[in-house]
Amino acid sequence: MLKRGMPPIHPGEIVREDCLEPLGLTVTEAAKGLGVARSTLSKVVNERAAVSPEMAVKLGEAFGTGAGIWIRMQATYDLWHAEQTVSRKGITRFHSPRASA
Repeated sequence: MLKRGMPPIHPGEIVREDCLEPLGLTVTEAAKGLGVARSTLSKVVNERAAVSPEMAVKLGEAFGTGAGIWIRMQATYDLWHAEQTVSRKGITRFHSPRASA
C-alpha cells in the first residue's frame, strides 16, 4: 500500500520539465520526433492522459531512458490515486488453505 502523503509526480510533468524544457523542444517538435499526434503528447505533458505502453517505448527510445521507467512512474501514479479513492467496504478477504495448515 502506498502512503497517503504527497502524490507521486505524473510522468507527464517529468516529460515536460526534464525532457522537453532542457532541450528547448516544443510539444509540436517532440510529438513529430516521437511519431505521435501533437494532441496526444500535449495530453500527457499537461497531465490529462496516462503514459501508455506504446508511448513509454517511444519516450524511452527518444530520451535514452528505456520504457520501463515510464511505465513504473505511471503505475505508481495510478496506484497512489486508486489507494486514495477505492472503497474497501464489502470486499471479502480470502485466505489460502495452506496458510492455516
